[in-house]
Amino acid sequence: MVPKCGYIRRAVAAASQPQGTGAGAVELDLSALPGGADAFEKATRYCYGGSLEITEHDAAAVRCAAAFLDAPDLARRADDFLAQTALRSLPGAAAVLRSCEMLLPAAEELGVARRAAVAVALGVCNEALFPTARPGAGATGWWAAELLALSPASFRGVVTALRCLRAGPEVVAAAAVTYAERVLAGILAPAAAPGPGRRDRDAVVRAEAGQRALLEAVVDALPPAADAQLPAAFLCRLLHAAVTAEASAKTCRHMELRVAAVLDQATAGDLLGVALDGAGERVRNADTVRRVVAAFVERQQRQPPQTQEVRRPSLAEGELLSATGPLEKVAKTVDEVAAEMATDESLPISKFVGVAGAVPQDARPSHDCLYRAVDIYLKTHPGLDEIEREKVCSVMDPLRLSYQARLHASQNKRLPLQAVLSALYYDQLKLRSADGGGAEEGGWETQSTAGKARAQARADASLARENEALRSELASMRAYVSGMRQHSKGSGSRSSSSRVPAAAAGKKASFLGSVSRTLSRLNPFKGGWAKDTASIADGRDRSAMHVVKPKRRRFSIG
Repeated sequence: MVPKCGYIRRAVAAASQPQGTGAGAVELDLSALPGGADAFEKATRYCYGGSLEITEHDAAAVRCAAAFLDAPDLARRADDFLAQTALRSLPGAAAVLRSCEMLLPAAEELGVARRAAVAVALGVCNEALFPTARPGAGATGWWAAELLALSPASFRGVVTALRCLRAGPEVVAAAAVTYAERVLAGILAPAAAPGPGRRDRDAVVRAEAGQRALLEAVVDALPPAADAQLPAAFLCRLLHAAVTAEASAKTCRHMELRVAAVLDQATAGDLLGVALDGAGERVRNADTVRRVVAAFVERQQRQPPQTQEVRRPSLAEGELLSATGPLEKVAKTVDEVAAEMATDESLPISKFVGVAGAVPQDARPSHDCLYRAVDIYLKTHPGLDEIEREKVCSVMDPLRLSYQARLHASQNKRLPLQAVLSALYYDQLKLRSADGGGAEEGGWETQSTAGKARAQARADASLARENEALRSELASMRAYVSGMRQHSKGSGSRSSSSRVPAAAAGKKASFLGSVSRTLSRLNPFKGGWAKDTASIADGRDRSAMHVVKPKRRRFSIG
């Protein structure tokens, strides 16, 4: 082997005696030889002139062994086999790439792993463009099985090669999803309950550690979102698996951001799957859902203003312009998820409010779906007090409910009093502003912009007049009650008052009059909702009363 292997030749030369009288025993250390004993045996057969049979499974080992032994002829023979046979097909290239996993770092230094990864990427591109089927497998079944045998590190090399070849995003996404779903089939599927016993528990711990490491490696091997946008359903399943397997914080945060990037494409079922536990029965990951939604909202807010949809809510008119942007889609999805989460009796108020309130209120054209979620939560948790119910209802705005929802809310005994009063007051204001023919919901929606402005002005004027009349009536009532009390006191002490000088009596009357005028100036609506007191009657002619007219003010929704 000395003439054909430079490594052995140098070892023999180093062990030769200086006088050149002969050579002693030469001891070689071949523990670092790539491929081990099998690769050395093939190299020995080649050097002794024997037949050399190279296959896809050992071609990389022979090439690395030839580089270690410094055997140029053997290296050339292995390179020819790789170029002409092994790397010409997808199965052969995948076999070579699998064998390189045991030859690191020599396979990477010699470029064998990179050549194999490029060959696998070419095969995947060819199958994506011109699919071929094999007996017993579908159009993508057979080549997906070839990828399944690769380690996450090798698959990451294939993804890098696909990016260098400028493969289409759909090709990269299909390869990544197929690989991850098959490699992580046991992790993505619901886990079976472990059996009792210490040995079983130890085995489960070891299995979970292995699954966790595999999951983190697969997540790290996924292509970037800029190169391939993976399906939202797949990313949600992967995020749920990462949280359930208690993966590292870096992996979980990475998956949260990946899901947030495509959250507008996710369904309520996809997002709800993230919130549930491994068995799909209890809400366990509500904080994860909240962080995902918050990350999506932050992404939307960072976008340039010209790319965001402009929404002009008109609370006075009771309508919102229709919008179907990504934020509105996510808001509807979050409302549906919150409604499903609300059925969990063990769900705290803070977690429900955190998920439902992760989307800004003005992102929803209507709060009907959010009202449904709130109502379900209040129905599932009947033991809440008034303050807790107000906290639950704080995520919605009663003024953004539809007519049917406001009608339901006005009769809903589970809602706190403040929410009911808000719905009733807004409904009353809207009916008055419709001005007769536009009292119905349809008439309100079909008014023109100018007509709505005029109706709003008439509504404001009408409301101001009503408030003025109510304040005047209450002031009259107070003056009347004060006069009755004064009359009763005067009749009881008439004998003593007859002896009071006329100047003192005039002074006392003047004092009572000033008190009455002061009471009449008080605002009876301070800190509360406007109430209809038109039905109050005192049985007297109000025109004969002296009413102090208070300052004219306009009240709005506080």
